[in-house]
Amino acid sequence: MIKLSVNINKVATLRNARGENLPDILKVAEDCQRFGADGITVHPRPDERHIRQKDVFDLQSKITTEFNIEGYPSPEFLALVKRVKPNQVTFVPDAPNAITSNAGWDTITHELFLAEVVADMQAAGIRTSIFMESNLEKIKVASKIGTDRIELFTGPYANQYAKDKEAAIAPFVEAAKLARNLGLGLNAGHDLSLENLNYLAENIPWIKEVSIGHALISDALYMGLEKTIKAYKNCLIVL
Repeated sequence: MIKLSVNINKVATLRNARGENLPDILKVAEDCQRFGADGITVHPRPDERHIRQKDVFDLQSKITTEFNIEGYPSPEFLALVKRVKPNQVTFVPDAPNAITSNAGWDTITHELFLAEVVADMQAAGIRTSIFMESNLEKIKVASKIGTDRIELFTGPYANQYAKDKEAAIAPFVEAAKLARNLGLGLNAGHDLSLENLNYLAENIPWIKEVSIGHALISDALYMGLEKTIKAYKNCLIVL
C-alpha cells in the first residue's frame, strides 16, 4: 500500500498567525500518526513563515513513523538535516520567497550540484528524493545523479484532472514506468486531494509515498483530522 505522509506546514501557518502555540504542532504530528498517517513532512523555509527550525528539532523525538524534511539544499538547510537525521530529505528548487513548490528540478542544468548534495546526505545515512516534473530526460539524469527516489510534482496532473483525467495521468504513468525501470524509488506530491488521489494510486500503484498537506488540512477543518486521514488512506487502497 502507498504510504501517506502528512505535511503539517499549514498547521504551523495557523499557529504563527497568533504568535502562540495553538494549534500545537507536536500534538498534531502525534495525532496524525495515531490516526494512521505513515509519516510526517515539513518544509522549513528561511523566513520561518510556517515550520520553524525549532519545530524541526522538537518533532524529531515525536515522530515514530517516518520523518521527511523537504527544502532547497542551501548550506543552512543541509546542516539542519544532518543534525536532525530524518528518514528522508526531499530537495525542492524553491526560491526563498516562493509561496509553494511549483516546479521540479532541472536535473540536466543542476546535475553536478544535485549529485554533491545527494552524496552528502547519503553519506549521513539519509534517504534522498528529488522533486521533479514528468520529464523523461530529466528523470534519466536523476538516475545518474544517484538519488534514492524522485518525487513527481503532481500539480499539472491535479490541474487537468477535472477536464480529462486520462490525459492528465498519461505523462505521469510514463514517467513512473521509466523511474521504476531505472531503479528509482517513486514518491508523489502537490495538489493531491480526495478528488484525484485514488485515480493516481490505481494507475501508478508502485508509488512508495505521497506527501499531502494543503488539501488534507483543509478537509480536516470540516471532517476532523482522524476521519480525514482515514479517508485519504482509503484512497490509497488499490484492489
